Amino acid sequence: MPNARKIINDPVFGFIHIPKGLLYDIVQHPLFQRLTRIKQLGLSSAVYPGAQHTRFQHSLGAFHLMSEAITSLTTKGNFIFDSEAEAVQAAILLHDVGHGPFSHVLEDTIVTGISHEEISLMLMERMNKELKGQLTLAIQIFKDEYPKRFLHQLVSGQLDMDRLDYLRRDSFYTGVTEGNIGSARIIKMLNVKDDRLVIESKGIYSIENFLTSRRLMYWQVYLHKTSVACEKMLISTLLRAKELATQGVELFASPALKFFLYNHVGRDEFYNNPACIEHFIQLDDNDIWTALKAWSNHPDIVLSTLSEGIINRRLFKIEVSTTPISKTRKEELLKDIAAQLQISKKEAGYFLMTSTIENNMYKKEDDSIDIIYNDGTTKNIAEASDMLNISLLSRKVKKYYVCHLRIEGEHRK
Repeated sequence: MPNARKIINDPVFGFIHIPKGLLYDIVQHPLFQRLTRIKQLGLSSAVYPGAQHTRFQHSLGAFHLMSEAITSLTTKGNFIFDSEAEAVQAAILLHDVGHGPFSHVLEDTIVTGISHEEISLMLMERMNKELKGQLTLAIQIFKDEYPKRFLHQLVSGQLDMDRLDYLRRDSFYTGVTEGNIGSARIIKMLNVKDDRLVIESKGIYSIENFLTSRRLMYWQVYLHKTSVACEKMLISTLLRAKELATQGVELFASPALKFFLYNHVGRDEFYNNPACIEHFIQLDDNDIWTALKAWSNHPDIVLSTLSEGIINRRLFKIEVSTTPISKTRKEELLKDIAAQLQISKKEAGYFLMTSTIENNMYKKEDDSIDIIYNDGTTKNIAEASDMLNISLLSRKVKKYYVCHLRIEGEHRK
């Protein structure tokens, strides 16, 4: 790789070096620069005001960790060609390039039937044409179609660089210190056996800490009930906007957002109509915030109440329980909401959601974490750990919740 490089000062890892050439070209590319306008944690700043970091920062952090992992693995005698190293670095840089604003909110509302991973791949293919095939190897690794399977595991697996960065970074920006994993130690303990990533036995405690931290971060940050309430409000708002657009109601929106509101965009359309991807790459968080500000004054009471609530943090109330909400309770709430806003019961449905939150931290069948001992034998972390009850970590935790407009007269928490 050429010596010329760009240096970025990152608050989490310090100086990140980007070599001139393909990797620098990726970072400079408009599709990658778009990630500077998409927050990593969506609406979590409603709970943790410091969570203002972007997917751009996360992607650079994951790239930095990938560079460290390559160095660590090669010093242990695992041969990685320069071309493979560059390709796996390119793959991790681009792993999130297909994210839309507020991530999964978009997948549940104005774009249906296609995941951000599929869109990432579409954008990587598009960039590959522009870069005259320089991303071909990176795409093979990303799709797990390259013979050295451990390279794909570094991009997507139980101990991938994506996870190692987002846990550390999200912990840093939210101030939730429990998520502060020892990423450097985990990378130093990585090795390869039979084309699979393994962890050296002296790194077992770092892995135990990693799994525990991940569980804590999910419940304290990613699935925090206020963040969930905020996200559900945004989903309701976009669904209402979509319904009004379908009825021909004129809504303020940027050209990109307008395209998705006034057209049905499913999986087939995304693959067959080039306009879908063209408008998608113009979408970022700003389109949604600008629309919400304008919709706060819209004559439609449902759209304006929801939009104004998100803008001014008048959030839904959320009640979490171990059992599903009863039909009677649901009916009562719908009746109260309809009366309070003087809207129909059907419209009141936009102000009430019931769902479940599920989380299990470690699924052995997905991609097990194996510990390697000095004699070359390996054991799954579940058998190797003497202090961590992996069966508890891997047990699925399911919580039911009801999320609704605050009823006047209710005690505000």
